[in-house]
Amino acid sequence: MATHAYTVAPGWVEIEAGGEFDRFPDRSSGALAPVVVKLGLARGLQLDLDGTLVHPPAGGATGLGDLAVGLKVRLLRKAPVLGDFSVQPALKLPTAPTASGLGTGTTDVALLLISSHDLGPLSMDLNLGYTRRSGPGTLAPRSSALWTASFGGPAAGPLGWVAELYGYPGTAGAAGAKPIVALLAGPTLAAHAWLAFDAGLIVPLAGPQPRALYAGAVVNLGHL
Repeated sequence: MATHAYTVAPGWVEIEAGGEFDRFPDRSSGALAPVVVKLGLARGLQLDLDGTLVHPPAGGATGLGDLAVGLKVRLLRKAPVLGDFSVQPALKLPTAPTASGLGTGTTDVALLLISSHDLGPLSMDLNLGYTRRSGPGTLAPRSSALWTASFGGPAAGPLGWVAELYGYPGTAGAAGAKPIVALLAGPTLAAHAWLAFDAGLIVPLAGPQPRALYAGAVVNLGHL
């Protein structure tokens, strides 16, 4: 769930992609396959293009969900409290149909605050986000928030690990939901300087978070 404060070098392209399989308490299942294309625009400035292939838990048709565009702006380096600190505003557009459960039919404006720290051999990434949506709040709440605390480090050779605690405060309205707290954990593999993999599981601690398995990869394609 968490992201780090660092940005892709100017003129370089990186792709982050993966898949998640969700199992809900009512035994229904769903799946997501997000893809993020990252382009370094300048030092400390990164453009993100986001799309997700969605298989709704209600059994609707699989298709492309809403598209989003964002900017990551790195503001501080090695600051006393905030460490490496970035802000990431984003805009999600209602590009996917709502009848099949692929989209929310809303225009979303989001802001994510990101603080990253090196703790010896360990890394820590703290995220705090807020999203405001258009629409009446029937398919998605008018506003929502999230927080994450992610830790990672080396294990043996190219193998590493990540463990993360994250949550979504409760939301109001017709599409409102109870607060969610969940734990994510799994191994990582630095296959090359330009290629990394991760996988693991998500376990709910509170609220309607489904149990989930995930796997993903990050590949740096080089300079344009």
